[in-house]
Amino acid sequence: MAKPNVITKRELLDAAKRCLAENGLEKTTLKAVADQANVSQGTVFYHFRTKEQLMMELVQSLCDDSWQSLQQGQRSVEEALQSAKERCGYDSVYHRLFFTTLAASLQQPSNRERLNAMMQQENEHLTDMLASRWEASPIGEIPMNHWGIMLNALIDGLAVQALLDEDFPKESVFESLRHLFKFLAKEGVQ
Repeated sequence: MAKPNVITKRELLDAAKRCLAENGLEKTTLKAVADQANVSQGTVFYHFRTKEQLMMELVQSLCDDSWQSLQQGQRSVEEALQSAKERCGYDSVYHRLFFTTLAASLQQPSNRERLNAMMQQENEHLTDMLASRWEASPIGEIPMNHWGIMLNALIDGLAVQALLDEDFPKESVFESLRHLFKFLAKEGVQ
């Protein structure tokens, strides 16, 4: 029997995450989320009018959770790269959800704006993380905020490649990326 309509949006998002992990993106419907949360479909519909809205909220939640966990311990660039590596893979639910939502949102101005805001926030978080490690840009001609943008694009690009290639050399590529940042952090690199 379904719970009464006393469930939070956060609990529904958690149910959607479980549903995605168990059933995949295609089989994650508002009804499937309702079943997972043990509530009526109307309860889910009250919080999320469409699957697209649910997916957008889920992407926002995953991004927020990821950044919150990184900021709690004022983690290093290496820890951020490790976190990115853990989400990167052929079967990555996170990146499949993100890129599917991104593609669908390109035709919907309000969703496009929201994803852009999320991306800008990620760029700022990355810039802040790098700025806390570097006193100035290691390459004078590259402004600090461009480093955040480029790192974000690099991580997303690696995620796309991993989604497409089951044999993507994730371990060695992220090790190379770690060496790149170690090199850039050395004094005198200008």
